[in-house]
Amino acid sequence: MWWSYQDVEEQKKRLQREIAKRQKRGEKFEVLPAPAGQKKLSMTFWGQAWCRNLESYQDYESRLPRGRSYLRQGKVYNLEIEPGKLSAVVAGSELYDTDIAIQPLPQKQWKQIVKSSAGQVGSMLDLLAGKLGDGLMKVLTDPDGGLFPKPKEIRFNCSCPDHADMCKHVSAVLYGVGVLLDTKPELLFTLRGVDQAELLSNASNIAITDLSASTGDLGGADLSAIFGIDLGTEVLPEPPAAKKAVKKAAKKKIAAKKVAKKKPKKD
Repeated sequence: MWWSYQDVEEQKKRLQREIAKRQKRGEKFEVLPAPAGQKKLSMTFWGQAWCRNLESYQDYESRLPRGRSYLRQGKVYNLEIEPGKLSAVVAGSELYDTDIAIQPLPQKQWKQIVKSSAGQVGSMLDLLAGKLGDGLMKVLTDPDGGLFPKPKEIRFNCSCPDHADMCKHVSAVLYGVGVLLDTKPELLFTLRGVDQAELLSNASNIAITDLSASTGDLGGADLSAIFGIDLGTEVLPEPPAAKKAVKKAAKKKIAAKKVAKKKPKKD
């Protein structure tokens, strides 16, 4: 089909009119900005790892290039990432509503990831910035046992007339996730239904336990105070009877001091 310059311009105007109508109905329309003129869509560890995983599946190979192009052209709007769900509006010849369901990460698989990451996460900042050792990176990005979804765990639904397993609008949304993870990497854990803090707390607890058991300078020290974290030891309130006994002893001590002062000194 031959498209003239006038046809393309008319399509753009038609889309803008449709967007304006939806905005009047109270719908938001926020474009997902993607880097133009750069080979890579994502600049950070998490965004790049998402895109590499996406491109590793042959099921998606033929549809991915058009999706990248749509994303770079600013055609993805209102991308939302929720537990087990992606949603966005993509501008094609019309505006298409796209929903993608992603199964939660199996608990058994997540527990194995947490176990494998023991002692390897320095802080939440390091985790979200992707400042991780090679071993942990391999665990998190493993195609079979890592954080990223497999094709069989993904289901697509788009309002466009393309009945292919993955249309270009779905592809654009999936690539959009990689762009969004550059600024909000915690959304990957939200999408898979897991708590990234478990990776950090597991590492911290193991490190503290090791220090507590050591015979060095920190052995037996109050590690809760040193590291500013709660090690789970509950501080129980002092029983009322004990408080009364302490106050009574203090009064006796004060009275004894007064009596000692009043006694005459011997030559």
